[in-house]
Amino acid sequence: MKTALRPRWILMLILAMVIAAVFVLLSQWQFNSSREEPPPAPSSTEDVRPLTDVLQPLTPLYATTADQMVSLDGEFVPDTRVLVQDRLRDGDEGLWVVQAFAVDSAAAAEAADAPEDAVIPLVLGWVPEADNASSVPEQQGRASVVGRLLPPEAPVVQRPVEGQVPTLSTAELSNLWDAPMYSAFVVASDVTAGGSAVPLGADMERVVVGPQPQETPVNWLNIFYAVEWVVFAGFAFFLWWRLVADDHRRTLEDAADAAEEAQAGEIPTGTDAPVTPDSSGGLPFAGTSPTSQTPSPSESGAHRD
Repeated sequence: MKTALRPRWILMLILAMVIAAVFVLLSQWQFNSSREEPPPAPSSTEDVRPLTDVLQPLTPLYATTADQMVSLDGEFVPDTRVLVQDRLRDGDEGLWVVQAFAVDSAAAAEAADAPEDAVIPLVLGWVPEADNASSVPEQQGRASVVGRLLPPEAPVVQRPVEGQVPTLSTAELSNLWDAPMYSAFVVASDVTAGGSAVPLGADMERVVVGPQPQETPVNWLNIFYAVEWVVFAGFAFFLWWRLVADDHRRTLEDAADAAEEAQAGEIPTGTDAPVTPDSSGGLPFAGTSPTSQTPSPSESGAHRD
């Protein structure tokens, strides 16, 4: 505890708290981003609005304006009909019949820098086979259209089939038709020419697209990132605690080493044996004991003689 109260580790704790707070804010941002914006309510998308009030040429279509019922006036562009592959209707696979529709230039040019000859893909119907579309006459002339505005699809690379495309990609159709495009397409629910409805071909059926479901989608990848930032915040405190624990352990080891050195300094490293003087009061020769200096009786007698 005393180690953690040192000024150095208090400052490190404050730094860890600041870092953890930043990580928590990032986690909150990821949580908020995980719930995408819900689609517009059907009460607003089902009210028919002019296309030029909702979307302008060469501008992206956002989720807030997608799925809107729109009306548009213009004319069909001849020789632009294509079939979109892999379209389902009531569980049956078929193709969409799509044709370019040139929106009236007077209405489209309301926006600055908007091209006057912009076209938008118009989904006219669904056919079960490509041969059925050949019997349907291509639309021509002026018309008024009411339909649902939908975002374009991504292009798919595959072996080309004449008169067919794998997806309804406005980028691909712009190259195919050589014309500026709206970044969306319209699924026609009502086509009129001269005040009367344009009949569908005998082998073509109307494509029906309802409003989008109102469930708010959840992005699980953002939730994973949010949890990850919380883990990082906890790791900042764990790292601080580990550094304090290591410092405390080193302090204890240094104190133990100092105590051992002090104890070793109080004990003499070596002692000499005590020297005992002989009977004559003198000191014995070095390396001899006192008994070695006393003559034997025979030696004494010889000396007296």
